[in-house]
Amino acid sequence: MPLTATLARELARHCRAYREPMTRKAIGQLATTVPPFLLLVGLMLWAAAEAWWPGLLLALPAGGLLVRLFTIQHDCGHGSYFRSRAANDRLGRALSLLTATPYDSWKRAHALHHATTGDLDRRGVGDVRTLTVREYRALPWAGRLWYRLYRNPVALVLVGSPLNFLVLQRLPNGMGLPWRAAWRDVAALDAALALAVAALAPLAGGVAPVLLALVPTVCVAAWVGGWLFYVQHQHGDAVWERGGDWDFHRVAPSGSSYYVLPRALQWLTGNVGLHHVHHLDSRVPNYRLQECLEGHDALGRINRLTLLGSLRCARLALWDEGSRRLVTFAEACRGAPVRQS
Repeated sequence: MPLTATLARELARHCRAYREPMTRKAIGQLATTVPPFLLLVGLMLWAAAEAWWPGLLLALPAGGLLVRLFTIQHDCGHGSYFRSRAANDRLGRALSLLTATPYDSWKRAHALHHATTGDLDRRGVGDVRTLTVREYRALPWAGRLWYRLYRNPVALVLVGSPLNFLVLQRLPNGMGLPWRAAWRDVAALDAALALAVAALAPLAGGVAPVLLALVPTVCVAAWVGGWLFYVQHQHGDAVWERGGDWDFHRVAPSGSSYYVLPRALQWLTGNVGLHHVHHLDSRVPNYRLQECLEGHDALGRINRLTLLGSLRCARLALWDEGSRRLVTFAEACRGAPVRQS
């Protein structure tokens, strides 16, 4: 359904009523996520130590729980999980040891993502790189080839997501913080991760079995999380505007999908599929997003995206300023000249 500026502001007012964190729900979510995750990791470490390789298949459910833990860390970064800012930051930093994501740096970069989502003049921080058709056509052939490789789902999700979590987040580049602050944040987490691996190594029979248990778990979580992040903003109803026409309350939810997932997947992903609600008000905790969605009929009709429908989003790669929609490379190549902006 079309989202007018008036309706967007009405929905924003509606969402504010669901901001209040609920400690009981927050603790309950941790209780149903952290213990089973640690149990699965422990079983994988035992399996690796005993060379019982089928046990490593537990990386699949463990990776799913790691996505849920990342969602909780994400809420801490928004200051929405607990009432106390200090409690949010302490939990967020503790969870970073499990998610391998530097908390303070990611928190800053993600805040910039929320402040600039859908703004063509402020792309580049915390988002999937998206060119306009005009920009793509202006590139030399090597630049167009590189962008095509980057936007290929295999490169972007299957390779890029684990690479980001395992390698790139071990470096203080592109974190959204001043370099020295980012370096301190990243270096502290890298040191903590190294100490954790060293502490587990004697129990599992060496460093290799520890990595054999943990790396696949992170990869599974990265694949799921990478795909979710992609389809939340790269879908058929996405909206991009130039700075003068950009309006946060209208573009933020219009550019974010409502990913309708089966109940089990919605639980594992911490309601992150209700992304349009989250971008309307990032202070609504993940455990209240469904309640907020059900409180206003319009929220259930905006940018609905099913699992099957989301597969078609993988081909969308360029923003066409003439037709005002995301298009495929094939559409861009055979289309008419794009309006200059």
